[in-house]
Amino acid sequence: MDGKIVITCACTGAETTKAQNPALPVTPEEIAEAACEARRAGAAILHLHVRGPDGRPTQDPAVFRKAIGLIRAKCDIVIELTTGGAVGDTADERLRPVAELEPEMASLDCGTVNFGDEFIVNTLPTMRRFAAEFRARRVRPTLECFDLGHVHASRLLIKEGLLEPPYHYGFVLNVPGSVPYSVENLATFRGAMPEGARFTVMGIGKSSLPAQYGAIACGGWIRVGFEDNVYYAKGRLAASNAELVERAARIAKEAQLEIATSDDVRSMLGLGR
Repeated sequence: MDGKIVITCACTGAETTKAQNPALPVTPEEIAEAACEARRAGAAILHLHVRGPDGRPTQDPAVFRKAIGLIRAKCDIVIELTTGGAVGDTADERLRPVAELEPEMASLDCGTVNFGDEFIVNTLPTMRRFAAEFRARRVRPTLECFDLGHVHASRLLIKEGLLEPPYHYGFVLNVPGSVPYSVENLATFRGAMPEGARFTVMGIGKSSLPAQYGAIACGGWIRVGFEDNVYYAKGRLAASNAELVERAARIAKEAQLEIATSDDVRSMLGLGR
């Protein structure tokens, strides 16, 4: 699979609002349409958050199930559920969709992090519990790391036999109150991974586009979408998630990389095995 790059689309998130971008998909129907538009534009993975009838983030498996069913009726994109949830969700709430729905992939936060003026708690016991559940359900984790210590914490889980290769990391950079995006910081995160691991770079806010170039330069994968950034350029809102995916695909192609398909991802990450 050398020479291929994977694009993930995080089309909704937990914190983004329609006030920030009116094109934000919120209902299961809107999310399914956005997911399949992103797939046609070049995304191979969908990072999935869902919202309740009031538009607020929810970890209700019934809402995830509805969205997944609508997506599956339209396209073959790999679906990666969130277990980060939203600020204030309990560990039980965050883990429930994985336990009930057994998706191909899900995010696994690898440590506690400042999240603007709030924070998300992930103790080692919580991480062990999540990793064990993922392994029992044969769900491939994306090991989300907001801090360098999170990469090293993930290696404790590997040492304890709770995670199995192939390993896939998600480096989340530029969250307010956490590690900013820079080429140097990305290289440090990359150097702390186990040998042979794959990684996706997530640049939050104005770092989204520079992070895409950094991912390409460092041999990583790309994530875009309204969860991370609602703008296409300074002062200009993105018209859709697909518009952000299209640009990421164009940049990657200009770097002489082939855009990976969802089936490529299934092969590279051993999904369903």
